[in-house]
Amino acid sequence: MKYIDEFRNIRLANKISGLIHEEAEGLEPVKFMEVCGTHTMAVERFGIRKTLPENIHLISGPGCPVCVTPKNYIDKAIALTTLEDVIVFSFGDMLKVPGSDSNLLKQKSRGKVRIVYSALDAVEFADKNPDKRIVFLGIGFETTAPTVGASIKYAKKKRLKNFFVYSGHKIMPPAMKLLAKDKLINIKGFLCPAHVSAIIGLKPYAEISRKYGIACVISGFEPLDILQSVLMLIRQVKFENPKVENQYNRVVKASGNKEALYLIDEVFSVKDSEWRGIGNIQKSGLGLSKRYAEFDAEKNIDLPEVKTKIDKGCICGSVLKGIKIPTDCSLFSKKCNPENPQGACMVSSEGTCAAYYRYGARH
Repeated sequence: MKYIDEFRNIRLANKISGLIHEEAEGLEPVKFMEVCGTHTMAVERFGIRKTLPENIHLISGPGCPVCVTPKNYIDKAIALTTLEDVIVFSFGDMLKVPGSDSNLLKQKSRGKVRIVYSALDAVEFADKNPDKRIVFLGIGFETTAPTVGASIKYAKKKRLKNFFVYSGHKIMPPAMKLLAKDKLINIKGFLCPAHVSAIIGLKPYAEISRKYGIACVISGFEPLDILQSVLMLIRQVKFENPKVENQYNRVVKASGNKEALYLIDEVFSVKDSEWRGIGNIQKSGLGLSKRYAEFDAEKNIDLPEVKTKIDKGCICGSVLKGIKIPTDCSLFSKKCNPENPQGACMVSSEGTCAAYYRYGARH
């Protein structure tokens, strides 16, 4: 298969769907979780949940990096914009995420926030504006960390003294392990994140299958990819043979991307990290290593104190853990919508609430 139409072939989709129904017959109800925002969007866009048997439940997890960024981080990022000589650079999907009293979009109107597509753009701006302190908001999983790491190395090569990164980077396997042992959610299988897996490979998921008895399949993003991956998960559960399988082997290699991993290890160090709605997860975040501490915004800029308020009404945290779905929320599609988001899950293009809203589950 080389062309996108082949991955959306309705005849093949129906055939795989039929196999799913055959293999799932007689199984106790099981929950499979996708932990990639792009998977969540694809599942909703192509109506995959509706094609599954009643005993197979596909639920969404914390696969959106913007969504799992805690409100306290947003509040501190906003506080940075109040400093006279500081300009904050960010990816666009961060701007509408609500903090306690404001968001970055409002600060952008005051000229204190700029949208970029690459951290290197922020480095170049810092180089040309030595009288300003430039802070890049480093958000993302293992997928974006290497690009931010490369920008930090570039800044060091240029000997910049006014470029900083406020790192909110997170790594996915620790969160998956936490969810795997949560009896309330009772997950039997993971659709593992494909973009992340292209970087980290297969090995980090092995403990999840071995220690917690959870089926793991790395899945591509097209309808046939996801359906085939669900079928693979069902067969693992049916034959009580949890393991790590790679459905997306046309992109993901067993060893991942070694150069990207070396870059992450060089520039960052693993630390505990707060996940919105989940709490603190040990060794699930990336801070700057001692070698690059001069670029760490938290260590080099005195942040104003912030008081973070608890969300009222928004159930984003429960959605991120797979306990609830967006339509369980009384705010969904009413007070909370993409133009007036009350929580991060409605803001990001990879958020579960945004996916439900965009593809029809509004009532």
